[in-house]
Amino acid sequence: MAKLHIFAGSVYGNAQHVAEEVTNMLTSDGIECELFTDPSVDDFKQAGAILVITSTTGQGDIPPNLEFVHSELKDSFPLLTDKPFAVAALGDSSYDTFCGGGQHFQELLSELQAKPVAEMLKVDALETFEPEQMVMDWVAGIKDKLV
Repeated sequence: MAKLHIFAGSVYGNAQHVAEEVTNMLTSDGIECELFTDPSVDDFKQAGAILVITSTTGQGDIPPNLEFVHSELKDSFPLLTDKPFAVAALGDSSYDTFCGGGQHFQELLSELQAKPVAEMLKVDALETFEPEQMVMDWVAGIKDKLV
């Protein structure tokens, strides 16, 4: 069973809280996983599978704690050939850049030849007040494809 690396991109802590809840759920299910809030390129390269849970900031930007690793991944371009991944994006649909941070990761991981196991989940703050439950339900449905 491959080790799942979970990457949380958060400005105010909401996406990190969601990622912590997902990590706890998966760990209690016996899945080996590790949560990263300040990851390196090597953390992506060493992952057996990748789960990104991120909010969006600014004009559709990646949160500051993940923006540097995103940039380093783009610059160094390590191929992640067939490495399973999924992205859960938290956002607010009243903005034109709804879930832009997640979209940036979805596109980059695809360019790096990682293998998406599901379409990106978009969690709208205007429609759900419990994003952790929505993301945990989604992850529960795809976890067998990730590990």
